[in-house]
Amino acid sequence: MARPRQPLLSRDRITGAALRIVDEEGLQALSTRRLAAVLGVTGPSLYNHFRTMDTLVDALVDQVVGQVDLSMFGRLDWRTALRDWARSYRAALAGHPNLVPALTRRAAHRPHSLRLADAVFGGLVAAGWPRAHATHIGASMRYFITGSALGSFAAGFPTDAELYAGTYPHLDQAHLLAQHQRSVDEGAFETGLEALLEGLEAQYARVVGTAENPRSGAAQ
Repeated sequence: MARPRQPLLSRDRITGAALRIVDEEGLQALSTRRLAAVLGVTGPSLYNHFRTMDTLVDALVDQVVGQVDLSMFGRLDWRTALRDWARSYRAALAGHPNLVPALTRRAAHRPHSLRLADAVFGGLVAAGWPRAHATHIGASMRYFITGSALGSFAAGFPTDAELYAGTYPHLDQAHLLAQHQRSVDEGAFETGLEALLEGLEAQYARVVGTAENPRSGAAQ
């Protein structure tokens, strides 16, 4: 009797299964043994595609970052480009919050991450920002975007109204936040984003010069 064939492995199949594990159980749950069990293969067979768990996590991060739209840089003014990019970046990360902590490691090993950094930095420099300022802006935006994707502010408040009564008088409506999680979290992101952009526009006028159009930098 012929032995059943082992399911064929591919990088896409491995990363798909790995991302599901991370999304459902957290990054700490991802291991060679766990992934092999999900895929119905032996652990060593995974090494033909990913030599280490770090390289697999790199691939997962790069796959998600690769979903971020970068087409606005060089096409729109720098402020509009940053706004549209930030929204696209957050949307990509918001679907995989458990993977966000891994973004802080090994960026040089991820082509899409480097392509993103190149597009943002290049777009800002082309708009007239000094290189040092462009670096600081890119880092600040990344801190803000990744932080907003780590978890839900609204979902962090217990829904028991009695918990707040008397003790936390200013939080008398906090038990309702979880019911409006999406609108609260998106509203918080948009508020912070606009505050950042308004501050950068004022800084642009000081650094680059008031003679410049503060929203210049779009491709002609």
